[in-house]
Amino acid sequence: MYRDTLSLLGPVLPVLSFLGRLPTAMCQLGSLLLVAETSGSLTTAGLAGGALAAGQTVAGPVMGRLADRRGQRGVVLVASLANAVAVAALVLAALAHAATGWLIVLGVLAGATVPQIGPLARTRSVALARRSGADDRAVGTVLSFEGTLDEVSFVLGPALVGLAAALAHPAAALLTASALLATCGTAFALHPSARAAEGGATAVTTRTGAAERGRLPRSAYALRITMVLQGAMFGASQAGITALTEKLGAPAQAGLVYAAMGVMSAAVGLSMAAVPARIGLPTRWRAATAALVVLSAPLVLVDSLLALYAVVIVLGAAYAPHLITVFGLTERTVPASRLAESMAFLTSGIVGGQALALALSGRLADTHGAPAAFAVAIAAAVLCAALSWSVRPRLPAADARPAGADAAVKA
Repeated sequence: MYRDTLSLLGPVLPVLSFLGRLPTAMCQLGSLLLVAETSGSLTTAGLAGGALAAGQTVAGPVMGRLADRRGQRGVVLVASLANAVAVAALVLAALAHAATGWLIVLGVLAGATVPQIGPLARTRSVALARRSGADDRAVGTVLSFEGTLDEVSFVLGPALVGLAAALAHPAAALLTASALLATCGTAFALHPSARAAEGGATAVTTRTGAAERGRLPRSAYALRITMVLQGAMFGASQAGITALTEKLGAPAQAGLVYAAMGVMSAAVGLSMAAVPARIGLPTRWRAATAALVVLSAPLVLVDSLLALYAVVIVLGAAYAPHLITVFGLTERTVPASRLAESMAFLTSGIVGGQALALALSGRLADTHGAPAAFAVAIAAAVLCAALSWSVRPRLPAADARPAGADAAVKA
């Protein structure tokens, strides 16, 4: 199945989209480490990092909306260059020991100009798949592939930042991210698939009917909320892992534990293409959220490093199925004219949920220990499950979209 996906996307597009989304995974941790080192204040670092997350959370859906209306090429090109400049400016300001206010402003700009390559790559890949006449199973494979690229970037990005900080300086990591944004972001924007995706999206819009092209179903909002909760699980888990490894006298293990969870999630994400087509997306959503609850519950009982690795790695197996299924449900239920916006909303929801939960659970961990932070993750999982069982996304008829889309594209 993945051979067909790579044949569809070509050898260049996946590489550009991966390298283009890698800076996003580097900048959050990179900004924290950089400002903490240059200012000597964790509070200032938290404010700068929070400003970056806030900028991305608020502006991400706007970026997606612009891409839906004006096409990806111009939007991604301008955003990539602006983001490269903003990140570089944040580095220079931190090195110059600028006032906290300036660091916050530049953090907001660095977050607001993130080119949203991950969500837009999903939109582009799905449009290419639909244009080629792919069925829902093939589209699911494409989404699994894109989800795996995200997972790998989320693991590799912080690892590269940590390596750069150990060997040189956090500024080196952020300047590398800026260079990647300027080069790979530009190349992604100018790739021929940008225009092909615009045509594919226009054709696929026929599945909703003219009266519903701009209307979002109620389930779309539930899917956005569940992604915020997924982000909260990430943030709370990160705080709990950090607190527990510090308590056990092995703080350097925190990044490795989190990376191990990401590797497991990416591996399971790749295997999602093998799930039988008869198991529908709503059923997969409920199963994934149930797994989140069951597999996160043991976190509050962990009291050793070995147990932490075991529980977190197993929990990682539930993350990718949930993420990929929510992206799949969104692709199947929202109007194609708002697909890029909706994908960006999901990604921004993860970022916002993670930032909020990290701030809350970090404080809880300081006062009540790691179990308190892990309890936030479990609560988020329970809410995810409640949403999946209370909301019933209405999927279009199997024969309604592919035929109309293919006919429109081939005409």
